[in-house]
Amino acid sequence: MARNLSKARTRVRPASGKSASPRQGRKRSVARTTGGSEDTPYHHGALRDALLKAAETVLERDGLAGLTLRAVAREAGVSHAAPTHHFGDLTGLLSELAAIGFRRFNEAMVAARNSETHPLMKGMANAKAYVAYAQARPGMFSLMFRNERIDMTRPSLHEAATASFEGLASAIGAGRNEKLTGEALEALSLDQAAAIARAWSLVHGFTSLLLDGRLKDILHRLPEGTGVDQLLHAMLLSTVARPPAA
Repeated sequence: MARNLSKARTRVRPASGKSASPRQGRKRSVARTTGGSEDTPYHHGALRDALLKAAETVLERDGLAGLTLRAVAREAGVSHAAPTHHFGDLTGLLSELAAIGFRRFNEAMVAARNSETHPLMKGMANAKAYVAYAQARPGMFSLMFRNERIDMTRPSLHEAATASFEGLASAIGAGRNEKLTGEALEALSLDQAAAIARAWSLVHGFTSLLLDGRLKDILHRLPEGTGVDQLLHAMLLSTVARPPAA
């Protein structure tokens, strides 16, 4: 009788719960393997953000060539189908990642411009922030300007890239005592367009040469203690119009 009572006690379940089904057991197992409980953000609609974060990690670590949907899924610890479900294809994922890059890029330049009061210094601060961003995130910067890998017609990317261009134009306009925003930016004179293109080409060209290691021949010939920052500053100063000699 005592043996039967012991068996009965082992069959008693708590009144407030049910035994876990095999499926529920698998869910808990998956939650543990992804580094948390069932309250992991992936169960609350944040998988898209997690995939973008994983994509940026892969991009900066392995370069654009190593950024595949499978690599992103592996980095995020999710199924291979997850990136496709959220972004459609690799172009979709890269385009959304580039949009994030442009937003950060623009925020960095806005902050740099706001740190100065003189129009000339605002323009120089903008250019330096442009180069600094590329140095800090070379993979992201390269992606942002690879039109064959991203879709510029995607709304989020188009909006972010446009805001970045408008910021650049605004900085150039400030140096010219002109307001190159809004309607004025939509109807540029040839001289205004040339000023924007010249400044953009100068800074972007410098940045591309720097990232590609093509400035090493110049840098190692500079005076001791002189580096990229001093070279950039001197280059920017050389573009400022000087008064004619007396």
